[in-house]
Amino acid sequence: MRSLPLALAAFLASQVAAQLHAQEGVIDLANLENYANQGKPPYIQKDNNPAVNQISNAGATLGRVLFYDKRLSRSNTVSCSSCHQQAHAFSDSSIASLGVAGTTGRHSTRLPNARFGTELHFFWDERADTLEDQSTQPIQNAIEMGFSGTNGDPAFSDLVSKLNAIPEYPVLFNFVFGSPAIDETRIQNAIAQFVRSIQSFDSKYDAGRAVVPDPQPFPNFTASENNGKQLFLRPANQGGAGCAGCHRPPEFDIDPNSGNNAVIAAIGGGSDLSNTRSPSLRNLANASGQLNGPFMHNGNFTTLTQVINHYDAIPADNPNLDPRLQRPGGGLQRLNLTPQDKADLEAFLLTLSGNAVYTERKWSNPFSAAGTITLINLPTPGPSPTPAQPLNISTRLGVGTGANAMIGGFIITGNTSKSILVRGLGPSLSNFGLPGLLNDPVLELRAANGALLFQNDNWKDAQQSQIQGTPYQPGDDREAVIIAALAPGAYTAILTGRNQATGLGLLEIYSLDQAVETQLANLSTRGVVGAQNNVMIGGFILGGNPSQTGNTRVAVRGLGPSLSQFGLSNLLADPTLELHDANGGTLITNDNWADDPTSAALLTANGLAPSNSNESAIFTTLAPGPFTAILAGKNGGTGLGIIEVYNLR
Repeated sequence: MRSLPLALAAFLASQVAAQLHAQEGVIDLANLENYANQGKPPYIQKDNNPAVNQISNAGATLGRVLFYDKRLSRSNTVSCSSCHQQAHAFSDSSIASLGVAGTTGRHSTRLPNARFGTELHFFWDERADTLEDQSTQPIQNAIEMGFSGTNGDPAFSDLVSKLNAIPEYPVLFNFVFGSPAIDETRIQNAIAQFVRSIQSFDSKYDAGRAVVPDPQPFPNFTASENNGKQLFLRPANQGGAGCAGCHRPPEFDIDPNSGNNAVIAAIGGGSDLSNTRSPSLRNLANASGQLNGPFMHNGNFTTLTQVINHYDAIPADNPNLDPRLQRPGGGLQRLNLTPQDKADLEAFLLTLSGNAVYTERKWSNPFSAAGTITLINLPTPGPSPTPAQPLNISTRLGVGTGANAMIGGFIITGNTSKSILVRGLGPSLSNFGLPGLLNDPVLELRAANGALLFQNDNWKDAQQSQIQGTPYQPGDDREAVIIAALAPGAYTAILTGRNQATGLGLLEIYSLDQAVETQLANLSTRGVVGAQNNVMIGGFILGGNPSQTGNTRVAVRGLGPSLSQFGLSNLLADPTLELHDANGGTLITNDNWADDPTSAALLTANGLAPSNSNESAIFTTLAPGPFTAILAGKNGGTGLGIIEVYNLR
């Protein structure tokens, strides 16, 4: 962790002395609340916690502070918690919430169990692709929190400056991310971690579901509650209410394919047909049965009876109506429930409410009554963890001729030279039982302008004394090695076979020093991707001591179709990527880069989104260690492709 300025350290020391024993407004960084390992019932299977932003105790703690801090509004009067109140299951008891410049256009949704569902879009109209994206949109809304950057409002960059000037925020960001830098992505990640941590599985329903599956009567339910459960589960055309068709137990999340539910009136008049993203049905009321607020996007219903009656007689003339609310062959849904059925259904819905979500300290307001936060037990200031840096990439692939040679690219950043070793192997791969090997590899190392810098056929031809007896000595004299001290810039290593020979080969690029100021910023290999043994296998190592080195953000891309812009043909039409750890365990898989909205947003923000929708890309955070990326063609496809590894720190 970076050393803090002395004035800031003195400020923090005075704060600790003043409130060391106070509970209100104090965050103990040595004893964080448990957000990351809360556990969940075994019957809860849906989980959208993204690989690129896993919940951590530190990250969710920062998110909690941001969530409750009114200074995130331009007027210092509104926070996320103003509209999403813990006392009302992180919703609002009012129809519309009050922002810095008026009231919101839709009712604020409940937040518990946002993690446990397959609908990954957020807001009633699903305009946010991820929870991360959603988390800062209200901040940048002119009515809600006011950092819109329009009509005289301050911009989001002004909020960043504002947070930088608040002493505790650089400390918290440093604590979470390893540096005090504050930006929108870090704010989004922290708030999203906190919101995903809010979970509720201590209801009467959960106590019954832990004993028997949904279709069976729950032993802890009354007869009315069990009948209501059956009505909820049973389709409307079989005498039930059909609720489970869209609100799927046991998570009670909304089906991502849901259409409009026939509530079309907008707050303040007019109509609104775009609302399809309902929150979980859990915690419609608190444990004592008091409703947490009005229902639907417009707050049109104030009782559960009104909600049930709405679905009992769907209004006509709605082109966006969900098909499940229509009768087969036409006509609108009519449930034909008796008054007792409706009472039983309401009784069941009330069993979905828990207790802890309203009282857990870790989800409560961390600020004192005076609006202050005191941080205690700060980690001892020391050197900032150095992000893990790529030390090498090794790629196994079939080596062809001409455009089908194996081509490895790498970029050196910084201000000083870096020692690089490049190896081209073939014959020694027989030790791994591989057939069809490149018999006599030849290496070239070229500058960005294509100028030939070094060439080697057999490693003993040159630099033998530097190579022999080291871990980099090849197992066969015909294999090639180049060692060079290279200035910052872009370079290309080309592996071919002597006399135009072809075969399976291995191209490796190693960093021989770990100077922080000079790094391998990205690594890539281009070649013909085959099937089975001839898929492209790229291994890379992130260097550093895991106990001293911070994690680093890494992007891995598998490209094919977009290589046509370079005049190349016979391209890999539909690349797929797999990322594996040192034990061979699969960390992430990807077919089309936009499949994971969170990863896609980060790729786009960093200028790494592939230009073709069929291409693959992964954005993740990795600790030091060895990793393997496998590039293949979908359904056994083959062709020219490229695998790239970017170190984004």
